[in-house]
Amino acid sequence: MLKWLWLSLLAIVLDQASKLTVDSTLQLYESIPLMPYFNLTYVHNTGAAFSFLSEAGGWQRWFFAALAFIISAVLSVWLARLQQHETLLAVALALVLGGAIGNLIDRLAYGYVIDFLDVYYNTWHWPAFNIADSAITLGVALMLAESFGLGKAKEANLPE
Repeated sequence: MLKWLWLSLLAIVLDQASKLTVDSTLQLYESIPLMPYFNLTYVHNTGAAFSFLSEAGGWQRWFFAALAFIISAVLSVWLARLQQHETLLAVALALVLGGAIGNLIDRLAYGYVIDFLDVYYNTWHWPAFNIADSAITLGVALMLAESFGLGKAKEANLPE
């Protein structure tokens, strides 16, 4: 099901283009309100999700880069081995792969991931994220939905 790699490429292109735009137009920590409960806020994340290990001293850059590389390789093999009818899983894996590569590019190029999507309520802010993170989240949600049977109706009619 490598035909879905275009979706990975789309996620990477949208992610990197948005990060380059934010980096070239905003100052670090600058915030622009776009609508209630949503800002563009430019931050650097040297850690993982929710800035996990962001203060670890630098080794985490290479750890998370290696982890993303390994996960990307596993996802690519998994995607290549899918059957023709496993479309939802292929879409999910392609999104996760694109997101992982998008953030890997940042880690290798800068030593941090550029985040800028800031969702908040009153004074509480969700950790800032980016397009790659969104692709990963959507991909994982689709994987969960697929594991609960979504998209498997046609599979039951296939000969074994």
